[in-house]
Amino acid sequence: MTERETARHDSRRWLAWGLSWLAYASYYTGRKGLSVTKKTLHDGLGVSEAALGAIDTAYLTAYSLGQFLSGVLGDRVGARRLIGAGMLASAAACLAFGASGTALAFGVFFCVNGLAQSTGWPGTTRAMAEWTTLTNRGTVMAFWATCYQVGGIVATALAAFLLGRHGWRAAFVGPAVWLALVGLAVWLFLPAPPPDAVVASGSPRGAAELGVLKNPVLWCYGASYFAIKFIRYALLFWLPYFLAKKRGFGQEQAGYVSVAFEVGGIAGVIFLGVASDRLRRLSRSVLAAAGLIGLAGALVLYGKLDASSTLANVVGLALIGAALFGPDALLSGAAAQDAGGPRAAATATGFVNGLGSIGSVLEGVLVPVMSKRYGWESVFQSFVWLALLAVLCLVPTFWLGERARAAGN
Repeated sequence: MTERETARHDSRRWLAWGLSWLAYASYYTGRKGLSVTKKTLHDGLGVSEAALGAIDTAYLTAYSLGQFLSGVLGDRVGARRLIGAGMLASAAACLAFGASGTALAFGVFFCVNGLAQSTGWPGTTRAMAEWTTLTNRGTVMAFWATCYQVGGIVATALAAFLLGRHGWRAAFVGPAVWLALVGLAVWLFLPAPPPDAVVASGSPRGAAELGVLKNPVLWCYGASYFAIKFIRYALLFWLPYFLAKKRGFGQEQAGYVSVAFEVGGIAGVIFLGVASDRLRRLSRSVLAAAGLIGLAGALVLYGKLDASSTLANVVGLALIGAALFGPDALLSGAAAQDAGGPRAAATATGFVNGLGSIGSVLEGVLVPVMSKRYGWESVFQSFVWLALLAVLCLVPTFWLGERARAAGN
């Protein structure tokens, strides 16, 4: 390429990276409103706890199933159309939720929102796969994958602000407007893939997508991600409650302390992703397994720390977040993209994330029962065993993963 062509290629690449990052971070504004407004919906509108739990389950089930469909669609219609349409559909669902007033309507619209939200990860990772290479993917995806920690933190703060200033409906209407704006920006400005990516994706789609289903590496990644996502969603949904009820923090303070989990996750994602490019002799799954062993250790350590100390809880949760989010991002992002290859990157990431999302669905059913019947110590012990199970699921990929990385690219 000439110097001018190189500069143009670089500017389009940075635009694709930045717009994809903004898009996935923005998806979180459409999914955080319910968790922030639950108490208001319960107290003000009489929506029962059982109904709120059912709405959560409906959303997560739709999200899980939608991952598989969105993965295939992403490789067929392209990242720009999938993300743009998905964000606009999520905006419409959030707007309808904010205009409703019954538990049934809330459930229907949040279920639709789950399907729309499922376009996010397959679509944005498809776009990133088109603008990364085998040698830089781990590093680029490491920094890019901070989108879902930053997005989660900002979305929670935004929903809380809108709830306090303008009422619960604003916590859905405001994000709907933002989602629509970002969705339109993606539709209009996300660059088309570079020529080499287009050529690489020219093989028959059906064969590439069927190859994903037959790929043992992706099944192992998905099984491991099932355990990872069970732990992650359990902590995201229950940490403030656990800190307030079992560790004696006030409700507001518990919310602030719980943020350490996601803040630690940012450091873990960057460290492990960069390491996966630097340590080329090790497959990405080996590094993910090392992180998960660290997660098991961090969970055990957290149980031994001073329960009443704010500093001890912040440090402990940050360590857990770093050890959890690193393998989470690596398996569902760079490693899955490697295994899917340029023809089926979205299908592969959707497949892994879809299997993992089944864990988040079960978490919503099992954690309340486990904590009530056996106590929170047993819940955290189960997280340790799940982390070790996730490691075992990855063992077959220690050798297959590197071959998949080379074959897929």
